[in-house]
Amino acid sequence: METNQKQSTENFIKEVRRKTRRQFTSEQKILIVMEAMRGELSTAAICRKYGINNNLFYKWNKEFMEAGKKRLHGDSERQATTDEVTELRKENQRLKEMVADLMLKYDFVKKSLSMLE
Repeated sequence: METNQKQSTENFIKEVRRKTRRQFTSEQKILIVMEAMRGELSTAAICRKYGINNNLFYKWNKEFMEAGKKRLHGDSERQATTDEVTELRKENQRLKEMVADLMLKYDFVKKSLSMLE
């Protein structure tokens, strides 16, 4: 009985902690990571200041760096011009028509073969 009560007490405490956990906005996470980048305080001091676990901070830091890397990579890729887009659309239409023709020919051959059987 006592272990059952102890278990329910532990579950109650876990539930209260889960429900009262702080939720940081994206902006808050960015500000915390950038504060660490400035180097005025150690990572441990920043984590204590905001009441977060070091692992959580490093997760945010990694996500921040990955998002920046993806964004910068996107900037280096050349965007298609209007003429290129127009040409690609024409080619796409031509390929769709070719597929439709091939499908019709396939159906015709298939029906012809089934009549021979």
